[in-house]
Amino acid sequence: MAAVNALIAERMASEHAPRIPEVSAHLIEAGGKRLRPMLVLAAARLCGYAGPFHVHLAATVEFIHTATLLHDDVVDESAQRRGRPTANLLWDNKSSVLVGDYLFARAFQLMVEPGNLRVLSILSNAAATIAEGEVLQLSAAQDLKTDESVYLKVVRGKTAALFSAATEAGGVISGASDEATRALFDYGDALGIAFQIVDDYLDYAGDAGATGKNVGDDFRERKLTLPVIKAVAAANDEERDFWKRCIERGRQEEGDLETALGLLAKHGTLEATRTEATAWADRAKAALAPLPASDMRDMLIDLADYVVARIR
Repeated sequence: MAAVNALIAERMASEHAPRIPEVSAHLIEAGGKRLRPMLVLAAARLCGYAGPFHVHLAATVEFIHTATLLHDDVVDESAQRRGRPTANLLWDNKSSVLVGDYLFARAFQLMVEPGNLRVLSILSNAAATIAEGEVLQLSAAQDLKTDESVYLKVVRGKTAALFSAATEAGGVISGASDEATRALFDYGDALGIAFQIVDDYLDYAGDAGATGKNVGDDFRERKLTLPVIKAVAAANDEERDFWKRCIERGRQEEGDLETALGLLAKHGTLEATRTEATAWADRAKAALAPLPASDMRDMLIDLADYVVARIR
Protein backbone atom coordinates (compact mmCIF):
# COMPACT_ATOMS: atom_id res chain seq x y z
CA MET A 1 0.00 0.00 0.00
CA ALA A 2 2.94 2.35 0.57
CA ALA A 3 4.00 1.74 -3.03
CA VAL A 4 0.44 2.35 -4.23
CA ASN A 5 0.21 5.61 -2.30
CA ALA A 6 3.53 6.77 -3.73
CA LEU A 7 2.38 5.97 -7.27
CA ILE A 8 -0.93 7.78 -6.69
CA ALA A 9 0.92 10.89 -5.49
CA GLU A 10 3.24 10.74 -8.51
CA ARG A 11 0.48 10.29 -11.08
CA MET A 12 -1.98 12.84 -9.72
CA ALA A 13 0.64 15.57 -10.13
CA SER A 14 0.26 18.11 -12.93
CA GLU A 15 2.98 20.42 -14.16
CA HIS A 16 0.58 22.86 -15.80
CA ALA A 17 -2.57 22.77 -13.65
CA PRO A 18 -1.81 22.92 -9.91
CA ARG A 19 -5.51 22.74 -9.08
CA ILE A 20 -5.51 19.08 -10.15
CA PRO A 21 -3.29 17.83 -7.28
CA GLU A 22 -4.99 20.25 -4.89
CA VAL A 23 -8.47 18.87 -5.57
CA SER A 24 -7.29 15.26 -5.89
CA ALA A 25 -5.29 15.35 -2.68
CA HIS A 26 -8.23 16.83 -0.77
CA LEU A 27 -10.23 13.66 -1.41
CA ILE A 28 -7.52 11.00 -1.77
CA GLU A 29 -5.79 12.05 1.46
CA ALA A 30 -9.03 12.40 3.43
CA GLY A 31 -8.66 9.06 5.19
CA GLY A 32 -10.50 6.71 2.85
CA LYS A 33 -10.32 3.02 3.61
CA ARG A 34 -8.48 2.15 0.35
CA LEU A 35 -10.47 -1.09 0.15
CA ARG A 36 -10.39 -1.32 -3.64
CA PRO A 37 -6.61 -1.08 -4.12
CA MET A 38 -6.17 -3.42 -1.15
CA LEU A 39 -8.36 -5.96 -2.96
CA VAL A 40 -6.11 -5.87 -6.04
CA LEU A 41 -2.97 -6.40 -3.96
CA ALA A 42 -4.47 -9.20 -1.86
CA ALA A 43 -5.91 -11.03 -4.88
CA ALA A 44 -2.59 -10.85 -6.73
CA ARG A 45 -0.62 -12.07 -3.71
CA LEU A 46 -3.16 -14.82 -3.07
CA CYS A 47 -2.49 -16.08 -6.60
CA GLY A 48 1.29 -15.93 -6.19
CA TYR A 49 2.03 -12.80 -8.23
CA ALA A 50 5.63 -11.63 -7.93
CA GLY A 51 5.75 -8.78 -10.47
CA PRO A 52 5.37 -5.01 -10.07
CA PHE A 53 2.14 -4.31 -11.92
CA HIS A 54 -0.38 -5.12 -9.17
CA VAL A 55 0.65 -1.73 -7.75
CA HIS A 56 -0.32 -0.02 -11.03
CA LEU A 57 -3.68 -1.78 -11.05
CA ALA A 58 -4.31 -0.88 -7.42
CA ALA A 59 -3.65 2.79 -8.18
CA THR A 60 -5.91 2.49 -11.23
CA VAL A 61 -8.94 1.38 -9.22
CA GLU A 62 -8.34 4.11 -6.64
CA PHE A 63 -8.23 6.75 -9.38
CA ILE A 64 -11.45 5.42 -10.91
CA HIS A 65 -13.10 5.40 -7.49
CA THR A 66 -11.93 8.94 -6.67
CA ALA A 67 -13.07 10.25 -10.05
CA THR A 68 -16.56 8.85 -9.50
CA LEU A 69 -16.72 10.41 -6.02
CA LEU A 70 -15.84 13.83 -7.42
CA HIS A 71 -18.56 13.49 -10.03
CA ASP A 72 -21.10 12.05 -7.55
CA ASP A 73 -20.71 14.99 -5.18
CA VAL A 74 -21.53 17.38 -8.02
CA VAL A 75 -24.56 15.34 -9.14
CA ASP A 76 -25.83 14.98 -5.55
CA GLU A 77 -24.93 18.59 -4.62
CA SER A 78 -23.19 17.14 -1.55
CA ALA A 79 -21.49 19.36 1.00
CA GLN A 80 -19.67 16.73 3.07
CA ARG A 81 -17.70 13.54 2.44
CA ARG A 82 -15.59 11.61 4.95
CA GLY A 83 -16.34 14.31 7.49
CA ARG A 84 -14.87 17.11 5.36
CA PRO A 85 -16.31 19.69 2.95
CA THR A 86 -16.56 18.29 -0.57
CA ALA A 87 -14.28 19.49 -3.35
CA ASN A 88 -17.19 21.07 -5.23
CA LEU A 89 -17.97 23.13 -2.12
CA LEU A 90 -14.36 24.24 -1.54
CA TRP A 91 -13.62 24.92 -5.21
CA ASP A 92 -16.54 24.63 -7.63
CA ASN A 93 -18.45 22.12 -9.74
CA LYS A 94 -16.34 22.77 -12.82
CA SER A 95 -13.12 21.93 -10.97
CA SER A 96 -14.60 18.75 -9.51
CA VAL A 97 -15.86 17.49 -12.86
CA LEU A 98 -12.68 18.31 -14.76
CA VAL A 99 -10.34 16.90 -12.12
CA GLY A 100 -12.51 13.77 -12.07
CA ASP A 101 -12.05 13.54 -15.85
CA TYR A 102 -8.28 13.91 -15.39
CA LEU A 103 -8.21 11.07 -12.86
CA PHE A 104 -10.17 8.84 -15.24
CA ALA A 105 -7.58 9.60 -17.93
CA ARG A 106 -4.75 8.80 -15.51
CA ALA A 107 -6.49 5.54 -14.61
CA PHE A 108 -6.53 4.48 -18.27
CA GLN A 109 -2.85 5.36 -18.64
CA LEU A 110 -2.03 3.19 -15.63
CA MET A 111 -4.14 0.22 -16.68
CA VAL A 112 -2.37 0.10 -20.07
CA GLU A 113 1.12 -0.12 -18.59
CA PRO A 114 1.02 -3.82 -17.57
CA GLY A 115 0.46 -4.67 -21.24
CA ASN A 116 -2.29 -7.19 -20.43
CA LEU A 117 -5.31 -6.88 -22.73
CA ARG A 118 -7.53 -8.99 -20.49
CA VAL A 119 -6.84 -6.73 -17.50
CA LEU A 120 -7.46 -3.68 -19.69
CA SER A 121 -10.80 -5.15 -20.75
CA ILE A 122 -11.84 -5.88 -17.14
CA LEU A 123 -11.06 -2.40 -15.86
CA SER A 124 -12.35 -0.45 -18.86
CA ASN A 125 -15.60 -2.44 -18.77
CA ALA A 126 -15.89 -1.66 -15.06
CA ALA A 127 -15.53 2.07 -15.74
CA ALA A 128 -18.37 1.90 -18.27
CA THR A 129 -20.52 -0.19 -15.93
CA ILE A 130 -20.06 2.30 -13.10
CA ALA A 131 -21.24 5.17 -15.30
CA GLU A 132 -24.20 3.08 -16.46
CA GLY A 133 -25.12 2.29 -12.84
CA GLU A 134 -25.01 5.97 -11.89
CA VAL A 135 -27.30 6.89 -14.79
CA LEU A 136 -29.71 4.08 -13.88
CA GLN A 137 -29.81 5.42 -10.34
CA LEU A 138 -30.85 8.84 -11.65
CA SER A 139 -34.04 7.39 -13.11
CA ALA A 140 -34.69 4.79 -10.40
CA ALA A 141 -33.82 6.68 -7.21
CA GLN A 142 -37.02 8.75 -7.05
CA ASP A 143 -39.47 6.27 -8.56
CA LEU A 144 -41.54 4.34 -6.00
CA LYS A 145 -41.88 1.54 -8.55
CA THR A 146 -38.19 0.79 -8.04
CA ASP A 147 -37.97 -2.64 -6.43
CA GLU A 148 -35.15 -4.67 -4.96
CA SER A 149 -34.16 -6.17 -8.31
CA VAL A 150 -33.61 -2.70 -9.80
CA TYR A 151 -31.80 -1.62 -6.64
CA LEU A 152 -29.46 -4.60 -7.04
CA LYS A 153 -28.73 -3.61 -10.65
CA VAL A 154 -27.84 -0.09 -9.48
CA VAL A 155 -25.59 -1.41 -6.71
CA ARG A 156 -23.87 -3.90 -9.02
CA GLY A 157 -23.20 -1.05 -11.40
CA LYS A 158 -22.15 1.87 -9.26
CA THR A 159 -20.34 -0.03 -6.46
CA ALA A 160 -19.81 -3.77 -6.90
CA ALA A 161 -18.43 -3.46 -10.45
CA LEU A 162 -15.19 -1.88 -9.21
CA PHE A 163 -14.84 -4.33 -6.32
CA SER A 164 -15.17 -7.33 -8.64
CA ALA A 165 -12.91 -5.75 -11.25
CA ALA A 166 -10.26 -5.18 -8.56
CA THR A 167 -10.25 -8.78 -7.39
CA GLU A 168 -10.56 -10.29 -10.86
CA ALA A 169 -7.76 -8.11 -12.26
CA GLY A 170 -5.51 -9.16 -9.38
CA GLY A 171 -6.06 -12.79 -10.34
CA VAL A 172 -5.62 -12.23 -14.07
CA ILE A 173 -2.34 -10.30 -13.74
CA SER A 174 -1.08 -13.28 -11.74
CA GLY A 175 -1.93 -15.78 -14.47
CA ALA A 176 -4.39 -17.55 -12.18
CA SER A 177 -6.73 -20.26 -13.50
CA ASP A 178 -10.20 -19.46 -14.79
CA GLU A 179 -11.68 -21.10 -11.68
CA ALA A 180 -9.59 -18.91 -9.39
CA THR A 181 -10.34 -15.68 -11.25
CA ARG A 182 -14.05 -16.51 -11.29
CA ALA A 183 -13.93 -17.11 -7.53
CA LEU A 184 -12.22 -13.76 -7.04
CA PHE A 185 -14.80 -12.02 -9.25
CA ASP A 186 -17.66 -13.57 -7.27
CA TYR A 187 -16.00 -12.54 -4.02
CA GLY A 188 -15.59 -8.93 -5.15
CA ASP A 189 -19.13 -8.76 -6.51
CA ALA A 190 -20.70 -10.02 -3.27
CA LEU A 191 -18.41 -7.88 -1.11
CA GLY A 192 -19.26 -4.75 -3.10
CA ILE A 193 -22.99 -5.41 -2.73
CA ALA A 194 -22.58 -5.95 1.03
CA PHE A 195 -20.53 -2.75 1.27
CA GLN A 196 -23.20 -0.64 -0.46
CA ILE A 197 -26.05 -2.14 1.55
CA VAL A 198 -24.14 -1.33 4.73
CA ASP A 199 -23.64 2.26 3.53
CA ASP A 200 -27.37 2.56 2.84
CA TYR A 201 -28.15 1.15 6.29
CA LEU A 202 -25.75 3.55 8.00
CA ASP A 203 -27.35 6.54 6.31
CA TYR A 204 -30.37 5.95 8.55
CA ALA A 205 -28.78 4.29 11.58
CA GLY A 206 -25.13 5.37 11.62
CA ASP A 207 -23.08 7.75 13.73
CA ALA A 208 -22.36 10.90 11.70
CA GLY A 209 -19.03 11.30 13.48
CA ALA A 210 -17.94 7.83 12.39
CA THR A 211 -19.39 7.79 8.87
CA GLY A 212 -18.61 11.38 7.86
CA LYS A 213 -22.21 11.71 6.63
CA ASN A 214 -25.24 13.30 8.20
CA VAL A 215 -27.96 10.83 9.17
CA GLY A 216 -30.72 11.01 6.59
CA ASP A 217 -28.69 12.43 3.70
CA ASP A 218 -30.14 9.82 1.34
CA PHE A 219 -33.65 10.76 2.46
CA ARG A 220 -32.99 14.47 1.91
CA GLU A 221 -31.50 13.68 -1.50
CA ARG A 222 -34.62 11.60 -2.30
CA LYS A 223 -32.71 8.36 -2.88
CA LEU A 224 -34.66 5.12 -2.79
CA THR A 225 -32.22 2.83 -1.02
CA LEU A 226 -32.89 -0.63 0.37
CA PRO A 227 -34.36 0.35 3.78
CA VAL A 228 -36.91 2.64 2.08
CA ILE A 229 -37.65 0.22 -0.76
CA LYS A 230 -38.55 -2.39 1.84
CA ALA A 231 -40.68 0.12 3.75
CA VAL A 232 -42.53 1.18 0.58
CA ALA A 233 -43.25 -2.48 -0.24
CA ALA A 234 -44.83 -2.92 3.21
CA ALA A 235 -46.60 0.47 3.29
CA ASN A 236 -50.32 1.09 3.68
CA ASP A 237 -52.00 3.78 1.56
CA GLU A 238 -51.25 6.60 4.01
CA GLU A 239 -47.60 5.61 4.32
CA ARG A 240 -47.27 5.28 0.56
CA ASP A 241 -48.60 8.82 0.16
CA PHE A 242 -45.93 10.00 2.60
CA TRP A 243 -43.15 8.34 0.59
CA LYS A 244 -44.60 9.68 -2.66
CA ARG A 245 -44.61 13.24 -1.31
CA CYS A 246 -41.10 13.05 0.16
CA ILE A 247 -39.29 10.98 -2.47
CA GLU A 248 -41.13 11.33 -5.79
CA ARG A 249 -42.37 14.91 -5.42
CA GLY A 250 -39.57 16.21 -3.20
CA ARG A 251 -41.94 18.11 -0.92
CA GLN A 252 -40.22 17.48 2.39
CA GLU A 253 -41.26 19.22 5.58
CA GLU A 254 -39.83 19.57 9.07
CA GLY A 255 -40.17 16.31 10.96
CA ASP A 256 -40.36 14.14 7.84
CA LEU A 257 -37.04 12.43 8.55
CA GLU A 258 -38.30 11.43 12.00
CA THR A 259 -41.49 10.08 10.41
CA ALA A 260 -39.41 8.12 7.89
CA LEU A 261 -37.28 6.63 10.65
CA GLY A 262 -40.44 5.65 12.50
CA LEU A 263 -41.77 3.83 9.41
CA LEU A 264 -38.48 1.99 8.94
CA ALA A 265 -38.68 0.88 12.57
CA LYS A 266 -42.36 -0.07 12.29
CA HIS A 267 -41.70 -2.42 9.37
CA GLY A 268 -38.32 -3.67 10.62
CA THR A 269 -36.61 -2.68 7.39
CA LEU A 270 -33.31 -1.63 8.96
CA GLU A 271 -32.96 -5.02 10.60
CA ALA A 272 -33.90 -6.70 7.32
CA THR A 273 -31.31 -4.57 5.51
CA ARG A 274 -28.68 -5.53 8.05
CA THR A 275 -29.53 -9.22 7.61
CA GLU A 276 -29.22 -8.89 3.84
CA ALA A 277 -25.81 -7.21 4.10
CA THR A 278 -24.57 -10.03 6.32
CA ALA A 279 -25.86 -12.62 3.84
CA TRP A 280 -23.93 -10.98 0.99
CA ALA A 281 -20.77 -10.87 3.13
CA ASP A 282 -21.21 -14.58 3.87
CA ARG A 283 -21.63 -15.19 0.13
CA ALA A 284 -18.36 -13.35 -0.49
CA LYS A 285 -16.52 -15.53 2.00
CA ALA A 286 -18.02 -18.70 0.53
CA ALA A 287 -16.83 -17.69 -2.95
CA LEU A 288 -13.22 -18.05 -1.80
CA ALA A 289 -13.63 -21.80 -1.11
CA PRO A 290 -11.90 -22.92 -4.37
CA LEU A 291 -8.77 -20.93 -3.49
CA PRO A 292 -5.96 -22.41 -1.38
CA ALA A 293 -5.77 -21.58 2.30
CA SER A 294 -3.31 -18.77 2.99
CA ASP A 295 -2.81 -15.58 4.98
CA MET A 296 -4.13 -13.57 2.01
CA ARG A 297 -7.31 -15.64 1.80
CA ASP A 298 -7.79 -15.17 5.54
CA MET A 299 -7.33 -11.44 5.07
CA LEU A 300 -10.05 -11.33 2.41
CA ILE A 301 -12.37 -13.27 4.73
CA ASP A 302 -11.59 -10.81 7.55
CA LEU A 303 -12.31 -7.94 5.16
CA ALA A 304 -15.81 -9.28 4.49
CA ASP A 305 -16.38 -9.48 8.25
CA TYR A 306 -15.08 -5.93 8.66
CA VAL A 307 -17.53 -4.56 6.09
CA VAL A 308 -20.58 -5.80 8.00
CA ALA A 309 -19.01 -5.22 11.45
CA ARG A 310 -19.73 -1.51 10.92
CA ILE A 311 -23.42 -2.20 11.57
CA ARG A 312 -23.09 -4.62 14.48
